[in-house]
Amino acid sequence: MTDAPYLIGIAGASCSGKTSLASHLAESVPGSPAAILSLDSYYRDLSQLTPKQRAVWNFDAPEALDNALLLQHLRALLTGTPIDKPVYDFSTHTRAPGTEPVEPAAFLIIEGLFVLYWREIRDTLGTKVFIAVPDEVSLARRIARDMRERGRTEGSVRTQYASTVRPMYQGYCEPTAQFADVRVSGQEPVDQLVEKILQHIRTRIPQRFT
Repeated sequence: MTDAPYLIGIAGASCSGKTSLASHLAESVPGSPAAILSLDSYYRDLSQLTPKQRAVWNFDAPEALDNALLLQHLRALLTGTPIDKPVYDFSTHTRAPGTEPVEPAAFLIIEGLFVLYWREIRDTLGTKVFIAVPDEVSLARRIARDMRERGRTEGSVRTQYASTVRPMYQGYCEPTAQFADVRVSGQEPVDQLVEKILQHIRTRIPQRFT
């Protein structure tokens, strides 16, 4: 790989469609597929806490994430160095014993709530994207996902959403939309979102599209 990876950051509301957009975009950039990093992999390990303490932990604040490790990994990938991405177990709120290797690629997509929150991480990004959806859509999608994938009950999801998810989004995530190069709606067809992002990338690195 002669050129450094081009980094694309996708931030936005919970269940706004960040992961789906990242997956489709990864298959659409030149030299696809792009490598993808999810911010969900970088939640801090809470194995030192009791299950009761973990249950009341605020997972929707920036401090819940190991941004220092993420930045270390992004800088390594930018220099062509592979990384070992942590694997997070949401059922226990701990990191799994193993890791997943990530190889440098021509394009790297990092997606998650707070991708645009930390200046040092923003500075690594060539294209910054913010995706939003109405509150009722975010909640409905989160209930479906957490019940299906994380063993949660609808009541517990609603309680968490009201107590931390929505307030933390308003306080920490939503303001980062100001840093985005591309702002989109998670209710638009994903192929249209991908094209909007590709248009911006073409203005930054047209030579990679020839």
